[in-house]
Amino acid sequence: MAVIHRTDLKPAKLELLASWLPSRPWYSGGTGGPELAKAGGFRLDDPRGEVGIEFMVVTDTSGTQPAGYLVPLTYRGAPLDEAGHALVGTMEHGVLGRRWAYDGCHDPVMVAQLLALLEGQVEAQDQNASDTPDREVARSCTGGGLAPTDFTTAATDDHEGTELPAPHGTTFRLHRLLRPAPDDAPLLPPNAIGHVAGSWHLPDGTRTRGLFATLHTTPRA
Repeated sequence: MAVIHRTDLKPAKLELLASWLPSRPWYSGGTGGPELAKAGGFRLDDPRGEVGIEFMVVTDTSGTQPAGYLVPLTYRGAPLDEAGHALVGTMEHGVLGRRWAYDGCHDPVMVAQLLALLEGQVEAQDQNASDTPDREVARSCTGGGLAPTDFTTAATDDHEGTELPAPHGTTFRLHRLLRPAPDDAPLLPPNAIGHVAGSWHLPDGTRTRGLFATLHTTPRA
């Protein structure tokens, strides 16, 4: 199980994200740079114990309206081959030394474990405590059977999220610009056959829930 170290990071994660987020097409903040706060998230375990996997939720109050973002990150002790385009930055960890932080949507270890979570093969882990499941993360899957090798096309960003086209007419989508689920509306879109959902804090301190990822059938043209 992943071990959460209580130590310093230089730069801190929010400092790293403040430089990286404005380069994303789904970023909707102001022109003066993001004003970020940690708002929630969870972790997944790498079965080999080599890669840290964190799904961080941050809120940004720099725009005309507050925004919440899902930022899946992987932390590695060495650069990931052919993934320079996905590098968020490097940090000095007080225990582990130099760490390379990547946008997890481009990291095969994170994709594999997120699929395992979607299909109920692994549990989400608490973001801040070692060996502690996060019971607030929900998942479902009526399809399944996908493997990380099924995603032969690289992840692509649009103005609200990141998509990984999958075989058999399906698409795996991560919702990067988060939308709180309305109380009187269904959580899942009509074509969803799987999902991961969780909760986070809004800037006013209230807690909300919404979709983090969906597996859905691709509408035919």
